[in-house]
Amino acid sequence: MRAFRVAYDGRAYAGFQRQPHAKTIEGTLLAALSDHGLIERGDGPTHATPTGYAAAGRTDAGVSAAAQTVAFDAPRWLTPRAFNGQLPGSIRVWAAADVEAGFHATHDAVRRTYRYFLYAPSGGSDADAVGSRATAIDDDAVHGALARLSGEHDFHNLTSDDVGTVREVRASATREGDFLVVEVTAGGFPRALVRRLVGTVEVVGRGIAAPELVDRLLAADPVPGEHGVGPVPPEPLVLWDVAYDGVDFETDQEAAESAVAAFGERHRDTRRVAAATGAIRDRIDGSGDG
Repeated sequence: MRAFRVAYDGRAYAGFQRQPHAKTIEGTLLAALSDHGLIERGDGPTHATPTGYAAAGRTDAGVSAAAQTVAFDAPRWLTPRAFNGQLPGSIRVWAAADVEAGFHATHDAVRRTYRYFLYAPSGGSDADAVGSRATAIDDDAVHGALARLSGEHDFHNLTSDDVGTVREVRASATREGDFLVVEVTAGGFPRALVRRLVGTVEVVGRGIAAPELVDRLLAADPVPGEHGVGPVPPEPLVLWDVAYDGVDFETDQEAAESAVAAFGERHRDTRRVAAATGAIRDRIDGSGDG
């Protein structure tokens, strides 16, 4: 068996898990394997799966990944570079590892890490917030909330799942310019936990809610929906890493260079769009050229 590291820009996809009538990451991966002649072609995204196939996680619609992991019985010639030959630029396989028979990409994962890129200018010095009513964030309040959320807790008020809500979580944040990169690590996550956790620290950090909200959400009593915290938008969320004991991934240099180029172009496209919308904002505000 082989395990593959997969990076993707999830903004144009209806999540990872394949669906009968939607474009998904998994459906695109399986279509690529079909094009390689490794599995039978199905109807739309309902291709068969190769022997032993499993993925590390099912990211939601709009969520991206740096190191999603899929594993299955694969021929030796299916290198990351070869895999990419049938994939769009928004999905790149960049590393692989030989794993023992019976390896399961979901169940054998010992640790999963997500990063959320929270736009959070500090100190009220946001020069890019012309016309915005957003409140600058208090980094210390964010760090305090994350410290309280770290550890083993029952997160039943931060997920729609009814089971598997007790988790041991490690959460921290690092400032990178106007962004707070919130990193959350656990063995596994119930539905939408990371996005609701970030939503919690955001409302506390912006002063919209008192720090005591964290204690209320971690308490045994259910919090009514109108008093709870909804998930933040999915687009800034990235499945950053999935760790396995005894599995060493080898980077395919050519495939990695292809991934860097593809994501570099997508980053430039996003910046070009941001420049245009920023210019429109400035023109209406009266600071642009007439």
